Amino acid sequence: MIECHVGPSPLGHILYRAENDCLTGLFFVGQKHFPDGLPEQTLSDAPPRSRVIGEAREQIGEYFSGARQEFSIALKLDGTAFQRQVWDALRQIPFGEAWTYGDLARRLGLPAGASRAVGGANGRNPIAIIVPCHRVIGGDGELTGYAGGVDRKRHLLTLEGGPGREQLVLF
Repeated sequence: MIECHVGPSPLGHILYRAENDCLTGLFFVGQKHFPDGLPEQTLSDAPPRSRVIGEAREQIGEYFSGARQEFSIALKLDGTAFQRQVWDALRQIPFGEAWTYGDLARRLGLPAGASRAVGGANGRNPIAIIVPCHRVIGGDGELTGYAGGVDRKRHLLTLEGGPGREQLVLF
């Protein structure tokens, strides 16, 4: 059974999607690459029926309050083998750190020229924040490409790095 639920966040409404006991999507409403075919959803005060969506909402709330750095939600990531490889690598980026697209390509054993393909897979990540695609930056340190918008990316990186983005550790 698939369930979708919209909940609030400090950066705008988030749509959670679950299938059975796994979270399959976490999207900022209106973001780039928002999946087609999702039912129209509006913010609701009603609690989600899905246990995993309830847990995800709770953990996302803890993340935004500064009380959580790691997530323990069952995930199901649907994509190509290459996309899943990139998304698995994203989950290895520690809280408070940022890797470049080139770093990510090298860690996957790919040539430096593969950073564009890595960026494409990164942008299609179906589970924002929990699979931390916001922790990937341009080779020159620029905040480039985030499906949720660069302003949200900046806020997430600042949240993870403390009062100033300069506190992030770049690898």
